[in-house]
Amino acid sequence: MPLKIRLARAGSKKRPYYHVVIADARSPRDGRFIESIGSWNPLLPKDGERVKVDADRVKHWLGA
Repeated sequence: MPLKIRLARAGSKKRPYYHVVIADARSPRDGRFIESIGSWNPLLPKDGERVKVDADRVKHWLGA
């Protein structure tokens, strides 16, 4: 089963919010996922607040 780290869109129209997820490469963008490892909110003003990712889980899924 090929896996990808991808962004799953959430939020409402013209107010996007994304979840950073581990999902099967063949599943749809907002479909089933294996694990949520973070979030990205492009509407927040500061870069430090926009992205929140669990680095340990990313390393686990990348095999490092």
